[in-house]
Amino acid sequence: MQETIRQKLEKLNQRFEEISGLLNLPEIQADNTRFRSLSQEYVQLEPVIATYREHETALTTLEEAEALLKAESDPEIKALAREEINHTRELLARLEHDLQLQLLPRDPHDTRNIYLEIRAGTGGAEAALFVGDLLRMYSRYAENNRWRIEIISESPGEMGGFKEVVMKISGPDVYSRLKFEAGTHRVQRVPETESQGRIHTSACTVAVLPEADEVDAREINPSELRIDTFRSSGAGGQHVNTTDSAVRITHLPTGIVVECQDERSQHKNKARAMALLSARILAAEQAKRQAEQAASRRLQVGSGDRSERIRTYNFPQGRVTDHRINLTLYKLDDILNGNLDLLIDPLVQQNQADLLAEMAQT
Repeated sequence: MQETIRQKLEKLNQRFEEISGLLNLPEIQADNTRFRSLSQEYVQLEPVIATYREHETALTTLEEAEALLKAESDPEIKALAREEINHTRELLARLEHDLQLQLLPRDPHDTRNIYLEIRAGTGGAEAALFVGDLLRMYSRYAENNRWRIEIISESPGEMGGFKEVVMKISGPDVYSRLKFEAGTHRVQRVPETESQGRIHTSACTVAVLPEADEVDAREINPSELRIDTFRSSGAGGQHVNTTDSAVRITHLPTGIVVECQDERSQHKNKARAMALLSARILAAEQAKRQAEQAASRRLQVGSGDRSERIRTYNFPQGRVTDHRINLTLYKLDDILNGNLDLLIDPLVQQNQADLLAEMAQT
């Protein structure tokens, strides 16, 4: 184990002991804010410290077995000592890897809800149909994880599907699982209107925006906003379509435009649109910082052109290829039915490997 990692673990262990003592103090228990903050820190540290202590116990076991091997002359005892040494070294290697993963810098947005935006790019009507396919894929994945789904706005395509759809997904660790979906998704298939059986290529862009919380939500000056109301164009009943309940908000300094037309109440639509606007402004500021640091490039969203892609869905061959990690799976139907972990798990593992490599260089 690297000395810098050991020193960090020792400091975390000291902090864990300190928190354990503080949580037992009556004055801390009487302060709800402080008690909640310390409890959250305790919960975050607990698995790391448990692994660290198991590692230290295994290290002691290894030292004792090595000493026994040197001191003993009995062949049977020496054989047992060698077996213990081999087993403990394997355990230590596994525990050190686990500790490295647990010490990786955690994305502060990983536990947040998200706004997922899907837009048709190159391909016209076929791209709009593919937006509908992606919407269904993400909806089923969310349902499998028991996350809550809310449609914020949608713009139907002329021949089905959607030109654009924005949905909010709420639940535990939503952003940590779906953040790698941001980018351009390409589809290759034969459209129903294609009489010659030729394969067409279309593209959609997916944006994944973490919901802004009270801490990092940007204070928006009302004078910087233009708010328009209009009649909802989507489904929702006669009442929705005959009143100006839908809301469009334009943030003048950045040119960011958001819409919400899902609720019958103009007040509710405005509140949801403002929350989406905050998320988009936050995402824009983060993208600017990332670009300046030349980091997290595999998470950035392209323009929607066919040549910029993170993933290709090939219907004739029944395959899905994620170009960032050169992964190809012939499980198109499973993935479109919401079994996205087949792709997300390898992406998470690759991201961890990249972070570990960066840690090794520091």
